This record gives sequence, structure tokens and C-alpha cells, in this order.
Amino acid sequence: MDKNNITDSDIQIAYSRAIRFTRSHYENFPVVSLFIPEKIRKDVAVVYQFARQADDIADEPLESLPDNISGEKFRIEKLGLFKNELDACLKGEYSSEFWAAFHKTILTYQLDPNSFYDLLSAFEQDVVKKRYTDFKELLDYCRRSANPVGRIILQLFGIKDSNAYKYSDAICTALQLTNFYQDAAVDYEKGRIYIPLDELEKFGVLENLFELKKNNTNFIALLKYQVGRAQKLFDDGRNLLPLLPDRLYRQIQLTILGGEAMLRKIEKINYNVLQFRPKLNKFDLINLLISAYLNGRR
Repeated sequence: MDKNNITDSDIQIAYSRAIRFTRSHYENFPVVSLFIPEKIRKDVAVVYQFARQADDIADEPLESLPDNISGEKFRIEKLGLFKNELDACLKGEYSSEFWAAFHKTILTYQLDPNSFYDLLSAFEQDVVKKRYTDFKELLDYCRRSANPVGRIILQLFGIKDSNAYKYSDAICTALQLTNFYQDAAVDYEKGRIYIPLDELEKFGVLENLFELKKNNTNFIALLKYQVGRAQKLFDDGRNLLPLLPDRLYRQIQLTILGGEAMLRKIEKINYNVLQFRPKLNKFDLINLLISAYLNGRR
């Protein structure tokens, strides 16, 4: 699509669609809440849409494929095409109004393009890698799958500080790990286990337990350990809050509270995530919003 054919009106429509797209997807916390200043909600939304669309390709349901094309090859090729669109977008060449709006956000806030390539590399990895040897390996995945999002949000607010990045990374990694535990059964159905193999062995948990969906004492101990480590990351990440302007302070606090609420949900079901997928309901989200609003900067 010739960029000369895309008007400012087209771009604004793309931003509006991005906001609707973002609000239509369930998350453990509102991505575009009232704590995000109105002037950048559209930018947060278009970044979220980019990440979610790529993630959906990695998990896209496969129907009838030719015999000579595997699901893995199909997804990798589609992610490759998506990456090509990103390449073109950064050169000012757009295949749709979405990419024009996305590029406008990158240029306006001088976002680091490497963050978006890191996200795509993580989604590509999801297609081909189903197990992680140790926590170090898993952290490298989180470094690319989750941490870039936090850094992008900071950049949208004009924050480019190494300490802020470090604490943001802790929060984003904790959120990613929390999502792994929440979706343990769903991920296993896709062939993936995001708990390190050496820790499965340490706690005496065999892989067939995921298939049998047994919540025995070994699995409970394993998940309790995982949840405790994620909580420590959230605790470390709270050091980010004093570095933030008030509205972003509240948004990040809301994000942390949402992650911690999910950890508490997991504890309340006695870590039985193989049989029950914990989820925050509307009542939970309202309580989180109220808590974040009432517990602002002191």
C-alpha cells in the first residue's frame, strides 16, 4: 500500500480499531485503563495489537493443511511474513492502515525497534521449542517475550533509565511466569511445558502427571516454589514505582496487583492448575482498579 494513499483519517481509524481490539481481549489486568493518559492510549493499544497478532500466529488453530506442510512450518512462514511487514513498516512502506499507525507511534516516541524484533523471536521460539532445561533458559525467553513490552511502555512515557528498565523487567518476567502457571494445562495441550525440566526432576514430577492432571504433593510443592519465585520478582519490581509519574505509577501498580491476585487465585485452588484454570473476574478487576486508585503515591 502506497503510504501516500493513507490519510491521517485512516490512521486515526486504525488507532480506534486497535483500542477496540485491545479491550476485546482478556488479560489479568486492563491494558488500556483510565490510568493511561488519553493521549497515549491509542499508542499503547496499537503496540498491544502488534504483540497479540504475532502471538496469535504462533498459536493459530490449524485446519486443513497440505500434507507436505507441517503446522510448525506453516506458523514459522506466517511469522516470517509478519516480520517482513515490520521491516517494510520501519522503512515507511505499509500493507495496511494498522502498520501506518504502528509506525507513527514508533516515530513519535522514538521506540526501540529491537524490542519488536525480540518479541517476534520469542513467538518463533514458541513454535519450535517445547521444553526448557533450566530457569536460565526460561529467563532468556521471558527477556524477549515479556520484558520488551514493559520497556516500550516506559519509552511511551519518555522514560529511558537503566534502573527503571531493570525493575520493569522483573515485573514483566513475573507476569510471564504467572501466566505460565495459570495456563499450565492449556500450554500442555499445545505440547509445551514452561516449568524447567531440572526443577520437575528436583520435585519428583514426571511429565505424564500433566497428561493425567494429577495434583499430588510433589506437584503442589513444585508450583508453590514457582509462585514464591514469581512473587519475589514482583516485590523487586515494586522498586520501579518511585521512578514513575503518578498515572503510570498507578497503572504499573494495577499491573502488579493483577499478577499478584492471580498468584493468590492459584494458591486458593491448592495449585491445582492442571484441572482448573484460574481467572480474574469482573469483580476482581473492579477491586484491583479501586485498590490502585486509592493506593497512589504517598
